[in-house]
Amino acid sequence: MKYGVAAFPSKKLQDLANSYRKRYDPHYELITPHMTLKDAFEVEDDQIKEISEKIAEIAKSHKPFKLHASRVSSFSPLTNTLYFKVDPTPEILELHKSLNTGFFNTEEKYSYVPHITISQKLSDSEHADIFGQLKMVGVNHEEIIDRIHLLYQLEDGSWTAYETFRLTGDDQ
Repeated sequence: MKYGVAAFPSKKLQDLANSYRKRYDPHYELITPHMTLKDAFEVEDDQIKEISEKIAEIAKSHKPFKLHASRVSSFSPLTNTLYFKVDPTPEILELHKSLNTGFFNTEEKYSYVPHITISQKLSDSEHADIFGQLKMVGVNHEEIIDRIHLLYQLEDGSWTAYETFRLTGDDQ
């Protein structure tokens, strides 16, 4: 089964992201707007308890963090994906590192860029047009994220929470 780890922003930021996603993101109905902390990975059902325990340990060693969506950006020319750029604070980068090293050591395709996707799989002309518009509108949103979620993918391709973990920093 496929799993991943993400942080979900507040309803206010999700609503803003969805105002674009419903028009420009074919994955709109598959997952709520989120910031990926660990890309999708395959795991056998009998391993999920151990993985869940490891994520719980990681959550106890990280405090809540500030998420600041500071602008609209693009992964072009790699892909025609537009996103709200999340400032890469040391707390976010350390949490990402903890979820991708040691027990979870997996090779990532790309270097980590904290973000919330607002459009993807656009043609080159659509991408250029929409990017120009959204850059002018911009985004400036701050909030505190105090939990992360282990997600799993259903047969229809949608993602749902398997377990939620509070970031407490108790084991620092």
